[in-house]
Amino acid sequence: MQARTASLKPRECSPSTTSIPCHEVGGGKAVMLFTGLYLVALGVGGIKGSLPTHGAEQFDANTPQGRKQRSTFFNYFVFCLSFGALIAVTFVVWVEDNMGWKWGFSISTIAVFLSIAIFLSGSAVYRNKVPFGSPLTTIGKVKATSIIRPHLEAIPNSCMSKNPKNAIANLTTSPSYRTETSKEGDHQIPTESLKVLNRAAVNKPAYPALECSVQQVEEVKIVLKIFPIFACTIVLNCCLAQLSTFSVEQAATMNTKLGSLKIPPASLPVFPVVFIMILAPLYDHFIIPFARRVTKTEMGITHLQRIGIGLFLSMVAMAVAALVEIKRKRVATYSGLLDSTNPLPITFLWIALQYLFLGSADLFTLAGLLEFFFTEAPSSMRSLATSLSWTSLAMGYYLSSVIVSIVNNVSENSGHKPWLSGHTINGYHLERFYWLMCVLSALNFMHYLLWAMRYKYRSAGSSK
Repeated sequence: MQARTASLKPRECSPSTTSIPCHEVGGGKAVMLFTGLYLVALGVGGIKGSLPTHGAEQFDANTPQGRKQRSTFFNYFVFCLSFGALIAVTFVVWVEDNMGWKWGFSISTIAVFLSIAIFLSGSAVYRNKVPFGSPLTTIGKVKATSIIRPHLEAIPNSCMSKNPKNAIANLTTSPSYRTETSKEGDHQIPTESLKVLNRAAVNKPAYPALECSVQQVEEVKIVLKIFPIFACTIVLNCCLAQLSTFSVEQAATMNTKLGSLKIPPASLPVFPVVFIMILAPLYDHFIIPFARRVTKTEMGITHLQRIGIGLFLSMVAMAVAALVEIKRKRVATYSGLLDSTNPLPITFLWIALQYLFLGSADLFTLAGLLEFFFTEAPSSMRSLATSLSWTSLAMGYYLSSVIVSIVNNVSENSGHKPWLSGHTINGYHLERFYWLMCVLSALNFMHYLLWAMRYKYRSAGSSK
């Protein structure tokens, strides 16, 4: 509506002249603009947080065939995300540039309505799990109860023990001890891991609303155990942020022609999207079956191994990006165009190499992370767990901005020219920044290996 109605848009201007000055959007128009933007974010967050879980629950996890189908689902979920992105950065962008924003938004709106109709058409056959309670409430309750350490519940004489180490075991055998039956398993005695949280189960809180079952404590422990794996993927997404920032700037200085076709630098995200669309079917139909034959296991490649491969590829991608930048600047120096804005005599396809590795890293890590979170998280917390994948993406992009600011400040304060500042990108020390990201990725990969090797799968199907 805003892109179509002139009265809802800022007054048209001519940036190249002063006769018709440009004005920022303000007032009610700004409210409408930002309301639309945040509604998009809210909708995307809801879909990406719940759709992977809903789709994966359609498969029977109690059979090997069902688990294989579920793994295929996650691969093709990433494939469909990439296919949508491909349409967006090619067809929809072309429509917006040539026919106007209103037509681009209209196509997107129609696509959403069609997707709703397609989704609802399967309502009669979906396997639905009715949600109960809030995972955030459970996590907060268990952590709060374990921290405040209220008075212990009165223990019957038959359960008293002179040995404090047996207090928990004796208490949990008491008929007055509250347990909760769940499909995930009925824990009667808290496990020894993260013992500090066991206080939430053995202690009676001052407020009944804070009372926790052993099952709730164990579910919170599971989420806390997978949290380090989530944290190790943030640096990968920090590397992915370079695809839409410095990589585009690099390509803008290079020869972007393919025959008679001139490729806009902003369309470079097509490369990782296409790579993912090619790799996803290859991975599912060729790599995984081969790995199953070699390893003689159901999974072929475990979830943590997939994530680890993605993190390793991100490290390789940053090393390749640094080498490509060195080559690009060498061409700029030899051709005398170091301080010029003219295109360099080098094809932008060199940039596609880093896109290839980062696109592959994104496929391995995202698909593996979604399946890992879904498989390992308790059923009541699966949507929350899979949402961590997208939280990692957002945090990675924020971290990228922070690292760029830190690099510029440190390099400037040390008496040198800022690495990532200058008249043109040819004056940047971008190769140093890429080497820094490579080192950070290597450290992050080693950090990940420490957690991955210590992690014990909760479900048998995941560990095979």
